[in-house]
Amino acid sequence: MTVAPDAPPVAFADLEQAVSALRGRGLRLSSARRLVLEALFAADRPLSAERIAASSELDLASTYRNLETLERHGLVRHVHFGHGPGLYVLVGRGEREYLFCEHCREVQALAPERLDPVRERIGELFGYEARFTHFAIVGTCPRCAERRARQ
Repeated sequence: MTVAPDAPPVAFADLEQAVSALRGRGLRLSSARRLVLEALFAADRPLSAERIAASSELDLASTYRNLETLERHGLVRHVHFGHGPGLYVLVGRGEREYLFCEHCREVQALAPERLDPVRERIGELFGYEARFTHFAIVGTCPRCAERRARQ
């Protein structure tokens, strides 16, 4: 089982600030790390390591090593949507939690406070302190639910 790292997220708004944060943690900016960061900044949604490797022309092993380093230092998180591979996303612009439609594969990123009522209810019923940054809430989006109801 994959375990989410406990590194606190690092705030940054752009690539330059992410590089500064990286260097502030005593890490150097290799060309591979820069390419991984650039691919994540260019994306509008979480990406698989395979997609990052393909878009940056890096080998997959190097991509994974750099993602793990960036995650260990709080710049990147990975999330799981359903049964697919782990996907990676920058956390510098703020943590996100996700809803994932298992039918059309739509992903909806939410600010964590939007799910606070759900989190509170889980706490009331079961005593758990829930978080949804590592595993998305999987279900059926309104569009697919409507489509299925008409069938």
